[in-house]
Amino acid sequence: MSLSHPILPHSARFVFRAALAALALVASSGAVAAEQDKPPLFAPWIDGTSASEPETQVQQVDPDTFVIRQSMRTNFEGPFLYLLFGSDKALLLDSGAGGLEIRPTIDRLIAAWCARNGRTSIPLVVAHSHGHGDHHQGDAEFAARPDTTVIGLAPTDVAGFFGITDWPREIATFDLGGRALSIVPTPGHEPAHIAIYDPKTRFLLSGDTLYPGRLYVPANWSGVFRESMLRLAQFVREHRVSHLLGAHIEMTTTPGQDYPFEAPAHPDERVLELPPEAAYALARLVEGMGDTVQRTVADDFIVFPVEARLPNP
Repeated sequence: MSLSHPILPHSARFVFRAALAALALVASSGAVAAEQDKPPLFAPWIDGTSASEPETQVQQVDPDTFVIRQSMRTNFEGPFLYLLFGSDKALLLDSGAGGLEIRPTIDRLIAAWCARNGRTSIPLVVAHSHGHGDHHQGDAEFAARPDTTVIGLAPTDVAGFFGITDWPREIATFDLGGRALSIVPTPGHEPAHIAIYDPKTRFLLSGDTLYPGRLYVPANWSGVFRESMLRLAQFVREHRVSHLLGAHIEMTTTPGQDYPFEAPAHPDERVLELPPEAAYALARLVEGMGDTVQRTVADDFIVFPVEARLPNP
């Protein structure tokens, strides 16, 4: 494991923020919403509208990359999980919101991958975008699984496993074997939140930090969230990111319109993917808010302050 660049020092932030302002003009000019006009990356996702939909839906990006959606009929959150394979190990990002057994789906995908690659097994690491309950309810299913490591939920657990010595300012590298992922700390929605960049697909897996939905920020974590968004935007600026893939979809195909809280189905659901410009747009928004996050509706996400929570990340 190795460390990459830290968050920008104060002396360099003015230059970056000027660049961010220019980049945000691109995002605000319609580049973010224009993603809806491009061919979608995925076939339509299960969205709770069919009584016969399966408990999970798997879509394969390439031979080593899988995106899994949990049915909203098992849990209204309908979260997305990500399974990535390298030559040495596999990584599962999040284990679901409960209401189903998630391990059989993951075991089936791993067994099929091993069969295609002439393997009998591969070590599995179960990581989490963050520690909220709708992202780790399946952990117990993997606790006794052979050759499997389940990372803890606290910032110290995440930092310790990935070798981050200065949380949240440093960005770590975690190599699956020929597939070196970047681990980007993004607390602010939750203290142990991370984003993961995969150079193989050029996807940035952004969890609940940035996705087409309500971006919840506790009132006393506004400053931490702002710094995380600047860090994320800086990272996107310096890397070849094709899309951001989050952990939920809560927006409709109508710009700026979300579903009701705990909606059991999502008819006319927006696509999962966001373009890189979304990171600039969000960073610019929260930078302009200062120390107090304010509810702001954008075409593809809603900045949504909630009551203060402890501990402070």
